[in-house]
Amino acid sequence: MSSDHFLCLVLLLLVAVFFPRALSTSRGSSLTPTSGGGEVNNGFRVKLKHVDSDKNLTKFERIQHGMKRGRHRMERLKAMVLAAASSSASVDAPVVAGNGEFLMEIAIGTSPTAYSAIMDTGSDLIWTQCQPCKQCYDQPTPIFDPRKSSTFSKLSCSSQLCEALSQAATCKDGCQYLYTYGDYSSTQGIMATETFTFGEVSVPAVGFGCGEDNEGDGFTQGGGLVGLGRGPLSLVSQLKEPRFSYCLTSIENTKGTSTLLMGTLASKGVNDTSSSSSSSTIKTTPLIHNPSQPSFYYLDLQGISIGGNRLPIQTSTFSLQDDGTGGLIIDSGTTISYLEDSGFSLVKKEFKSQINLPVDNSGSTGLDLCFTLPSDATEVDVPKMILHFKDADLELPAENYMIADTNLGILCLAMGSSSGMSIFGNVQQQNMLIIHDLEKETVSFLPTNCDKL
Repeated sequence: MSSDHFLCLVLLLLVAVFFPRALSTSRGSSLTPTSGGGEVNNGFRVKLKHVDSDKNLTKFERIQHGMKRGRHRMERLKAMVLAAASSSASVDAPVVAGNGEFLMEIAIGTSPTAYSAIMDTGSDLIWTQCQPCKQCYDQPTPIFDPRKSSTFSKLSCSSQLCEALSQAATCKDGCQYLYTYGDYSSTQGIMATETFTFGEVSVPAVGFGCGEDNEGDGFTQGGGLVGLGRGPLSLVSQLKEPRFSYCLTSIENTKGTSTLLMGTLASKGVNDTSSSSSSSTIKTTPLIHNPSQPSFYYLDLQGISIGGNRLPIQTSTFSLQDDGTGGLIIDSGTTISYLEDSGFSLVKKEFKSQINLPVDNSGSTGLDLCFTLPSDATEVDVPKMILHFKDADLELPAENYMIADTNLGILCLAMGSSSGMSIFGNVQQQNMLIIHDLEKETVSFLPTNCDKL
């Protein structure tokens, strides 16, 4: 062997030891670190599928299914916050939101096993069902068998990711985890690292939960979950990539494809033809940090205008309180937005006064405010709605907050009321590129035709 060849071999070994992300895996291209701290140079794109996309549902049925899941999710989120705010709360295992409305088509292992994972911006842990199963629910794809993968490796109890599990981790043949969700679903198993494939990009040594005991009906849409929260266990934190974005197609669009963009691709739509030409200005608002719920993406909503009228909502209505309660989070896993009761009642009152249609009090849709459409209605004017976030006045397209159905003869406000916590849901986010920048600690909104992104 020549000295040059020997030197090259030594350099490759050093790269493998100190920069494992720089080596390609057997499928697609790999993410590579920069020289300054392991940040991802290259990004990836993953298609997202709505959990109800394969079901033969009308627009309102789709909303109603999502609302049922969203109500449960909101209650879980609120319970988490209240538990954290109570100093007397004793939690044996972390209780997290779980569930979600969009599925990621990804693969795990070498050779890869494809599966659908729930995308969840409200939690951190990445996990999938694993063989041999003590208790597993039915999933549409084969359950991952780590014995058939050459890149599976158990995490030690002294690893940073195991320590991030806090008191819920136990040490028995590696780092054991238990995650309990608010609807009493749970996942339990061993923490490990494995190669994950996102689209055409493979990422080695991703920490995840290999769930051998998974109970409850909260996850039957997919074979696991990918947490995109702000905590150390999430995919975003593990990649040390401070930027990701997603673009969700309209709930009426059953054939369109939503998209998750990670890394340098996250701002793809900013200079893209997919951006709406009429209003392509990015609106950017700062993220708020809640020490008691550090994984959530809190925004500072300061007011709401309907039809040009700024509503007399008290500035404290959507504020994050000192004990960690209150506030507003942006969440991809909740269908419609839920506003603090006092704020929502003013929104509801203003729409009633500005829309010259009779109110439908039948309650048939499950939504809080509906109007009866005339039998010959082909077009209805609705007042503009602007959400006044700090440094960003976000005007919502009418279809993002008003849902009309001429067959049913109704027009409904796609929002609801809550108590103690507000949520900016995914119907209000549709056809916008939502850019999360954790380095700048901001969230940006860019009107975008998500079908063409």
